[in-house]
Amino acid sequence: MSSSRGRMVRHMLFWSLSHDLCLTGLTHLEPKEGSWNNQSLYSVPVDLDVRLRRLDLSNNFIRQLHTLALPYLEQLDLSSNQLDLISDGAFENLAQLEELNLSRNALNNNLGSNTKAFRSISRLRSLDISMNGLSDDAVELYLQNKPSLDQLKVTGNFLTRLSHNLFKESKGLRSITIDDNLISVIEKGTFEPLDHLEILNLAKNNLANICDFKLRQVKYLNLSKNSLEFFVTEQVNLLYRLEILDLSHNKLLYFPIVPKKNSLKYLYLQNNLVGALNSEAAMVSEANYLYSEIMRERIVKKNNLHSNWRLMPVTYIDLSYNHFTSFPTETLSLLSSLETLNFSYNCLQSIIWDVRNHPQSNYPRQLFFSALKHLDLQSNGVASISTIFLKALTGIQTLNLRYNSVQPCASMDDLESPRSAQQVNLNTSCVVFGLLKTLKHLSLQENNIKMLEPNSFQKTSLSSLNLAGNPHMTVQEGAFEGVQNTLESLTLSEINMTSSNLSLPCMPALTHLNISNNHLHLIPTSLSCSPLRDLDITNNHFKSLNHSLITALSVHLKQMYLSRNHFNCCESKWLTVLHDLKINLPDINNTLCFTSAGNMGMTDYLENPSVPCWLHTKAQELHFGQMIVIALFLTVLLTAMIMFIRKLCCTQGSFIV
Repeated sequence: MSSSRGRMVRHMLFWSLSHDLCLTGLTHLEPKEGSWNNQSLYSVPVDLDVRLRRLDLSNNFIRQLHTLALPYLEQLDLSSNQLDLISDGAFENLAQLEELNLSRNALNNNLGSNTKAFRSISRLRSLDISMNGLSDDAVELYLQNKPSLDQLKVTGNFLTRLSHNLFKESKGLRSITIDDNLISVIEKGTFEPLDHLEILNLAKNNLANICDFKLRQVKYLNLSKNSLEFFVTEQVNLLYRLEILDLSHNKLLYFPIVPKKNSLKYLYLQNNLVGALNSEAAMVSEANYLYSEIMRERIVKKNNLHSNWRLMPVTYIDLSYNHFTSFPTETLSLLSSLETLNFSYNCLQSIIWDVRNHPQSNYPRQLFFSALKHLDLQSNGVASISTIFLKALTGIQTLNLRYNSVQPCASMDDLESPRSAQQVNLNTSCVVFGLLKTLKHLSLQENNIKMLEPNSFQKTSLSSLNLAGNPHMTVQEGAFEGVQNTLESLTLSEINMTSSNLSLPCMPALTHLNISNNHLHLIPTSLSCSPLRDLDITNNHFKSLNHSLITALSVHLKQMYLSRNHFNCCESKWLTVLHDLKINLPDINNTLCFTSAGNMGMTDYLENPSVPCWLHTKAQELHFGQMIVIALFLTVLLTAMIMFIRKLCCTQGSFIV
């Protein structure tokens, strides 16, 4: 009895010591995280470890939250439950709580009790109350006594108006996300006092315009998917920190008038109505008139749009899915730092040099896009591009002209002289790619090209060229002259090409070749000098491949696509080479070959290549004359056997009398 009592005393002392060590943070066995997410729980588990720092109870059916005795808890996730009631003292013992996720619940219920419980967690730094059916007033109540709040998410609620009182007790906010609500009004003074605010997301709301943007502290502003018709900033000599501005998916008719002194690098304007006014001059004039109206200027003093764009350090602009029928040359040429321009999915049919003339002459000014490296003109309908515009792209590296109507010109060496350039129609029906000396990547996929003439890309620096999807294109000999030493990737798929009209020069840099979806039965032997790593010959008329050529290519080859051809299983030394060298054949399981016995899968053939081809091989080895002799021998033998059988039958019949 005494021994058991002694053990009990020692056990109690040990528990007490362990508990004290936990409270003082000296234990090395301290658990940091507990996860009960997606466990079909209807209440918070009892007897939670007091040492928990992170607790995940998301994706359950918890409806009520009562007192949590977790003094070290820093992160609590109760998202995606049915929580609608929080007891008054639920958070009183969570002195260290900094991150709280209550998204996808029903916090619009029991506002009195819930918001009262919230006031006790004043150290909170991150709060997510998205998708709780909350109104303007409800959110304001939940944000009371939150001086340390750094990040706030209120996505998918029912806010319609942001008042100047909303963040008065959370002035330390750095990131605010209030997207996917019903906001149509933002009161003056709502965001201006938030000196630390850097990220503001107001996407998917009902905002109609930004008349005077004043948030100089914000670095990232997302106003996409609203109903904005214009964005205007008063031209004052104050520095704005804005770096990323997303105005996509709105109803903008004009380029935004951004702050005069700004740090803007990324501008997203896709899916708007910019360019619908037909001419660049009309759009600029209307934008400046609008600015004068908003700022109550009696007369339009100057071109405010162009004056601040000239100072804008933007490197990326997305103007895709707008209504441009002409290229805004003057406006975009002001951007001396612009490196990437997405102008896809507009209404261009030609790019002409429609700029104002020199003040003292009748000649158009030559402007330059000196920093522009990547230009995307996909899906416009472009058929002609002015040679002056091409010469303005002095540093272009990537040009995407997919789904247009561009016809490459033959080499025109004499274009360098001013007189000869004048003789060329500036809206010529073909494009002189030779003027783009820095061009490395060009896509002319599906342009309905009729003829690829000799030296079409001479004087460029092309390393990749995509000519796929031009089914009526004739490739003349010498079409790749001038770039045969620089091309690393060439795509010639879907052009109805046969082996007789596929002429490729030696390309010592070529590593990727796609000649799929044609009518080819031979690979050009000129490719033996190419260090091909990736080769696609799918959907052609190949029966076999040149064994010596494949052996030469296998030195560098890493991957090859073969399916949808008509391979002869029994003429497959090339396949053995690929198989033995472990070249990756991603579609080998879908590749068939034929024998005299019928079709079979290449993988089945590779498992036992000798059996299906034995009869086929033996038949090939027999001479025609030998086959006749064998046939005659079999005929004589059969005749002799018949006569012998008849004689035997007659002999046996003589005994039956």
